[in-house]
Amino acid sequence: MTDMVNTTTTSGPRTAEAGLITRFFRATEIDTRLLGMVGALLIIWIGFHFMTGGLFLTPRNLWNLSVQTTDIAIMTTGMVLVIVTRNIDLSVGSMLGLCAMIMGVMQAKVLPELIGFDNSATWFITLIVGIAAGALIGCFQGLIIAFLNVPSFIVTLGGLLVWRGATWLVTSGQTVAPMDQTFRIMGGGAEGSIGATWSWIVGIIACLFVIGGILNARRQRKRFGFPQRPVWAEYFLVILSCVLILGAIWIANSYYWPINIARRYAEANNIPWPETGLDIPYGIAVPVLITIVVGIVMTFISTRLRFGRYVFAIGGNPEAAELAGIKTRWVTVRIFTLMGILCAIAGAISTARLNAATNAQGTLDELYTIAAAVIGGTSLAGGTGTIAGAMLGALVMQSLQSGMVLAHVDTPLQSIVVGAVLVVAVWLDTVYRARAK
Repeated sequence: MTDMVNTTTTSGPRTAEAGLITRFFRATEIDTRLLGMVGALLIIWIGFHFMTGGLFLTPRNLWNLSVQTTDIAIMTTGMVLVIVTRNIDLSVGSMLGLCAMIMGVMQAKVLPELIGFDNSATWFITLIVGIAAGALIGCFQGLIIAFLNVPSFIVTLGGLLVWRGATWLVTSGQTVAPMDQTFRIMGGGAEGSIGATWSWIVGIIACLFVIGGILNARRQRKRFGFPQRPVWAEYFLVILSCVLILGAIWIANSYYWPINIARRYAEANNIPWPETGLDIPYGIAVPVLITIVVGIVMTFISTRLRFGRYVFAIGGNPEAAELAGIKTRWVTVRIFTLMGILCAIAGAISTARLNAATNAQGTLDELYTIAAAVIGGTSLAGGTGTIAGAMLGALVMQSLQSGMVLAHVDTPLQSIVVGAVLVVAVWLDTVYRARAK
């Protein structure tokens, strides 16, 4: 009897605590899986901060980390849709390299002969040509997969080899440089950042959008008679979102231009050089803004448009989607076309950041892109995945890579860690799906 009383007494607070936590997550509707990824990311950051002697969690490294993540983050938004439909794209790294080389040749060799050097339209024409090339490559692969019934694994594995070889053939293996000055803005750096004032403006606008989105969702739920979140949960989500946004802006504004760049800027603009130096904040990098816009657009496509619903319907049950009248083959073609466009955008950012187009661009990016999508909760079995989760997965992958470089981990060991993380992510996805049944 005593044992029974003790057991009941000790389990009571635990049950109440578990019930409180459960009610909190139900009220706020926070995705626990996404929250787990955030927790894992914080553990990685704190761990590397101690391993690197305090170098990781600094404004400089976090700013560079955000810029370095952009390529994979952009491509992984498209990889989510590819994997959701039970396909795979192993050619994204090679497509990035080919599109980057085409854009490099356009602005360094072709356009100067047609419209002259330093033409204001060079960057725009280059970007359009690169995006068109990516769309054509993706569409070509999608047509083979959809209408010739060749498995996507084989088609894109062939594409990995073909497009990488085509990259070399464009210039016979030569590196193309330099890039157009306006085009380089997409790569970040001192000229490719918007500064402190505009960063705060962007942050405030983002907070207003968050508040407006939550209020609109509440009105829509009331309109259609759906259950609403408690008012305190709405306030909590607004405060949490705004703190995270403004905190990221503060970190970006805490990283200043190097003294030599600041001095040249002061001389060019006739600004007196103070004895203490001139602190000019970088602010948000342009490639980070581009990535955020791509993420918002891809989220809208996948959750608000009919095309997005078709994608998830095909992933959930291809036969049922076909019987429901969905043109599954053309949806597949559009998915791979979209994937090619995203690879071209990522290639433009990569080329702008390097100020050159090289044959090595995009090498192994297919591994990191797929790993980011899987880590972000996209199931290889199809039918499940989120754009936000995949982009967070890209940040996790880049954090691992950047942290290991700062910690002076050997390159072979870095590959071992990345491979192990991918396997563990797939295993966790299998466990999660098994428990969800």
